[in-house]
Amino acid sequence: MTPTLTAFKASPDRGRGLARDFGVRWALEEVGQAYEVRLVGFAEMKQTGHLALHPFGQIPTYEEPGLSLFESGAIVLRIAETHTGLLPTDEAGRAQAIMWMFAAFSTLEPPIVERSMAGMLEKDEPWFAARQAMLEARISTRLDQLAARLGEAEWLEGAFSAGDLVMINVLRRLKGSALLEAHPRIAAYVARGEARPAFQRAFEAQRQVFLESGG
Repeated sequence: MTPTLTAFKASPDRGRGLARDFGVRWALEEVGQAYEVRLVGFAEMKQTGHLALHPFGQIPTYEEPGLSLFESGAIVLRIAETHTGLLPTDEAGRAQAIMWMFAAFSTLEPPIVERSMAGMLEKDEPWFAARQAMLEARISTRLDQLAARLGEAEWLEGAFSAGDLVMINVLRRLKGSALLEAHPRIAAYVARGEARPAFQRAFEAQRQVFLESGG
């Protein structure tokens, strides 16, 4: 049975593939799994029906027969574990791919998202400049470390995996910034991910939703 994903009716990312459903779409496209999308508005996300699927009133949610999930990382992991193509077949390789998923969400993403939110909400505060400088220094350090580990490799651990998918999806939040431009090895890594046909199919699908919403 075809799984169902929830996504924004009118995404605040303006069709740039930054909403949380995008990584799930990309994972589904990578494994060749057809899916349906149920679009929800902000008011609907706070209603009982949606809260039964996502207690924090957010997106995405994911439903398949006998199972519903929330949190994009958990959903991507479920897809990777139940389909071929996103996790290595050997036990050590699988563990390493999952390790990189956790690294993306726990180590790379927090300062990146914090920087983005501060730029939207705190620009007029007296501490903004100092806080941004601190966050950008933290991000730059992490990018240096990631670039050193990646080296000249195409992907983090051999073949493309769910670890790369999640990591690239997090790093895309830095596109257009001097931070990413200062790390050409990481910028090239992101570009390789975006060049994948599955990425492009997922991007166009979510972009079409935004365009049809009147964006």
